[in-house]
Amino acid sequence: MRGLAAGAGVALGSPMVLAQTAPKVVVIGGGFAGASFARAIKREDPQIAVALIEPNAHYTACPLSNAVIAGLRDMEAQHFGYAGIEADGIVHVQQKAIGIDPEQRRVVLTDEVRLSYDRLIVAPGIDMRLDAIPGYDANAAERMPHAWKAGEQTLLLRRQLEAMEDGGLVVISAPANPFRCPPGPYERASLIAHYLKANKPRSKILILDAKEAFSKQRLFEAGWAALYPGMIEWVSLSFGGAVTEVDVATRTLRTEFGDHRAAVANVIPPQRAGAIAALAGVADRTGWCPIDPVTFESRLVPNIHVLGDAVIGGAMPKSAFSANAQAKAGADAVIALLRGRDPSAPKLINTCYSLLAPDYGISIAGVYSPKDGLLAEVEGAGGTSPLDASLAERAEEAAYGEAWFDTITAEAFG
Repeated sequence: MRGLAAGAGVALGSPMVLAQTAPKVVVIGGGFAGASFARAIKREDPQIAVALIEPNAHYTACPLSNAVIAGLRDMEAQHFGYAGIEADGIVHVQQKAIGIDPEQRRVVLTDEVRLSYDRLIVAPGIDMRLDAIPGYDANAAERMPHAWKAGEQTLLLRRQLEAMEDGGLVVISAPANPFRCPPGPYERASLIAHYLKANKPRSKILILDAKEAFSKQRLFEAGWAALYPGMIEWVSLSFGGAVTEVDVATRTLRTEFGDHRAAVANVIPPQRAGAIAALAGVADRTGWCPIDPVTFESRLVPNIHVLGDAVIGGAMPKSAFSANAQAKAGADAVIALLRGRDPSAPKLINTCYSLLAPDYGISIAGVYSPKDGLLAEVEGAGGTSPLDASLAERAEEAAYGEAWFDTITAEAFG
């Protein structure tokens, strides 16, 4: 790190040997969006100096983490290091960004070193809005885990399920849109049901939902009826699904229609863009980041681009697949801007695979392009798995999901 920068206004330099005029791109956030962007832009234009600011030594992936909760996968399989990124000539700055000076185009790090940039990429993922549900805060999350950032929370929820007595009630609270991975709560319910069916068959799952409908709903409900009859109950917003308060001491979730006392409570709160987005001034009052859908440049602060879960993506959902697609399109746009060319309008694809059992997968796909200042779905270009697919086809979808995970993690982390 010390070879990269020193003083108040610094340029990226050693260990990369670059001309003083080489464009400098700094990326904040080493998840799917940030890592994919850093590798894509460096490979497409090796002369650009790229630094990735990420304080962690490895990334813990959220896709397939529901399988960890259900005891089907080890947490180690979710860990990915940054050696592949460094091998591409990208400097991994293992510090936290604590401030941004958009006027001087500098990022302030924890040791007060400042990195200068020509273009800054902010890919901070999400933060939990721990003030959104009365009674639910950081301490409450240690009793009623959200497990919506893969890691210790994932393992905590797994341990709670393992410790629960047969016949216990698992309550999952799903937030209103937008939030990371729209099908995620329902995949989680499915895989928890798979675990309970094999180990604690008298137990039940209750999903309290702050929405009237959810992604791939007909496919999930058909799968639940076939695989876990009578085990999973879903309660919509209009029937009292919105959690208004939690009592941590008794693991009780309150709604306008009544109280639900859980043996295990998985509270997934509303979310917002990661904290650095607010510090950078690129998040609006919604907590998310408005962007130009062609370049992903912030509509609030020039020369800063936002990618991944943090963006207001229009019809495009918040997912690892979306983050990776946005990163590659964003890399093309930033290269064009740095080289004085007009960026081309992107066409972006998202596919989301969900597991209902180890050999039972479903998916939804969409294609998106800029329209009226947002990313709009291209009509007729997407779709879901057939409702009447055979078990063999469901097994193929599950295998496709595993293969996709291997592909996207290789693209992002090497």
